[in-house]
Amino acid sequence: MEKSRQLEQIKQRITDELFDDLRKNSTNMVFGKGNADASIMFIGEAPGEQEDKQGIPFVGAAGRELDKLLRMIGLTLEDVYIANILKYRPPNNRNPQVDEIKAHTPYLVEQIKIIQPAVICTLGNFSTKFVLAKFDIDGMQKIQGISKLHGQIEKITINGFTFTVIPLYHPAAMLYKPPLRAVLEEDIKAVGAFLGRPKLPDEPSLKQWM
Repeated sequence: MEKSRQLEQIKQRITDELFDDLRKNSTNMVFGKGNADASIMFIGEAPGEQEDKQGIPFVGAAGRELDKLLRMIGLTLEDVYIANILKYRPPNNRNPQVDEIKAHTPYLVEQIKIIQPAVICTLGNFSTKFVLAKFDIDGMQKIQGISKLHGQIEKITINGFTFTVIPLYHPAAMLYKPPLRAVLEEDIKAVGAFLGRPKLPDEPSLKQWM
């Protein structure tokens, strides 16, 4: 309950403090959702159209794909916590800009510190580079892209707090590039193995769930 209250305080601060062009052109803030006591946190890049309409992250097609992936290791969206680099949708789903990342990520860092996940799964390039750069925006350019880093396990310590980072392709990527589905399936199995999650019978392919 304490973590949930602290998260609500951060959400209120965004409402009171963050007035940028993204907010002006968005319908809703997309703060985060899930289990505040989760041992695993997923960080995406930015809200999409459905997320903007509902004010909830990963409620569109990418969210359905992420839920299918999680079910492969015996989890659901309700078992994890999910947030994004940006709290408001960029126009036409364009990539986050540096000034937007600087304005929005301090709130994300506070979410991470409250939840204290054992594992952070970064989804896509921007979240991966931000986290692996240890929240240093200027250092993001030194980090390799998701095609090189996906599925790799790395431990990071920031301000005395240590957590494990496992970069993954964003679930939306396999909607546009179907061959990435097999890659994501293997990477999520690696996440499950790291967490000690039991394997499901016969490890069914996601194709059986579609």
